[in-house]
Amino acid sequence: MGKNSSKYGGLKLNYKRTFLIGFAFFGILLLWQVYDSWCPTFLTDIFARRMYGLSSAALKAGDADKILNVQWIVGIIMACDNLAALILLPIFGSLSDKTKTPIGKRMPYILTGTLVAAVAFPFIPLFFHYNNIIGMVIVMAIVLLFMMMYRNPAVALMPDITPKPLRAKANGIINIMGYLGGAFATVLGIFLKLSDYINVEDEARKLWIIEIPFIIASILMVISAFVLFATIKEKKLETELKDEMELGEKYAAIENPVTDDGPMSKANRNMLLAILGAEFLWFMADNAIGTYIGNYVIYYLDSPSSSTMILTIVGGLASVLGFAIAGLIADKIGRKWTISTGLSITVVALIIMCFVTPSSTVVGANGEKAFPVILFAVWAIKGFGMALVHNCSFPMVVELCSNKKIGKFTGFYYAASMSAQTITPILLGLVFNVSKAWRALPIYASILFFISFLVFTLLVKNIVARKVSNTHGVEALGDD
Repeated sequence: MGKNSSKYGGLKLNYKRTFLIGFAFFGILLLWQVYDSWCPTFLTDIFARRMYGLSSAALKAGDADKILNVQWIVGIIMACDNLAALILLPIFGSLSDKTKTPIGKRMPYILTGTLVAAVAFPFIPLFFHYNNIIGMVIVMAIVLLFMMMYRNPAVALMPDITPKPLRAKANGIINIMGYLGGAFATVLGIFLKLSDYINVEDEARKLWIIEIPFIIASILMVISAFVLFATIKEKKLETELKDEMELGEKYAAIENPVTDDGPMSKANRNMLLAILGAEFLWFMADNAIGTYIGNYVIYYLDSPSSSTMILTIVGGLASVLGFAIAGLIADKIGRKWTISTGLSITVVALIIMCFVTPSSTVVGANGEKAFPVILFAVWAIKGFGMALVHNCSFPMVVELCSNKKIGKFTGFYYAASMSAQTITPILLGLVFNVSKAWRALPIYASILFFISFLVFTLLVKNIVARKVSNTHGVEALGDD
């Protein structure tokens, strides 16, 4: 037994199984990292060329306002995908709760969503290369649709087979697996620089520079899904873990117990709404940065696009550290104050970013400028802070439901995040259009993170006094 297992009637996390479930997160973050790193710049480039009749190289070297003027269009298209996700995530969550098949209730959605999204994904850069806006946007929509079919059931799989007191511990492990997936995409972006493609005349562009990352992401996503399917026997585990899941209900970290059929208590409902409200705000902030950081680096800092990928690696490493010790922090101060600490750390990072300006040192053959080193520190602080937030927030949501409603409550969690990601690209795009200033990005994000901190800290209540056992540093590697 692990040293904390006696606290909860002998419940103990199965680390090997949790790592294997993490392959679902591996595939999710792998695809999103490629999607978020490349697609907003694809859209910026193609619309700027269509609207102004200039090559991308000419736009890059010329009028920056023309690039800012199309960001609201980029935001609308990115938001339309998220709007579809906002509708579909709760639907697929509820459907998978009620699905019964020989391979389980989540696996049919995971396998179907993965295969279709993986086949469609490489067509996004292909249509972009041939200047086909309609084709590119349609394929982006198809990818998002089937990733929503995949995402909710994949995320719900962890709490399906993990007792409540152990879910924060498990969430840290599977998030580390997810960041490993994102790291694959990031490394590709360092060696296959999007700026090398964007900053040349149209006839000199090489399709393979932008196509290879999408193909590799598709292949690895399919492999990760089949590893998950081959190793996690959902139906068998549901039967084997029935007693453990029932025992876990007795140790839920909320004052009012939940039941399978009864309505939520008023206190639990208020707690859920407060968590989801704060989550909405921090995803508004975080997605704004994720959507526009590539354009911020290329068009504002005038730095190589590979700098964005290095930023992602720095943030990812800090996030892994955060996930590894978030449980230790939560053991000491509780999940609520762990999240509040993470949000306050992130606010500090974004305030620093508000004062970053382009360098005057030229480092590239295309006139690209040196990347501001301070941003690596900003990304490390932000990555660590948001790891504390993400490690504890999802377990707090599914703590408020019974085992029969995990998919539905997972849908609530993602409805909050996707609604934020529907609104924020459009809103910030309009802010760019009015302000004509890329510095609006960190200002916008820091304000939203601060409001999220206030909402979460002041309104999330109804938490029991005892602390929930979470992972302790390298204990996340397991003792089996």
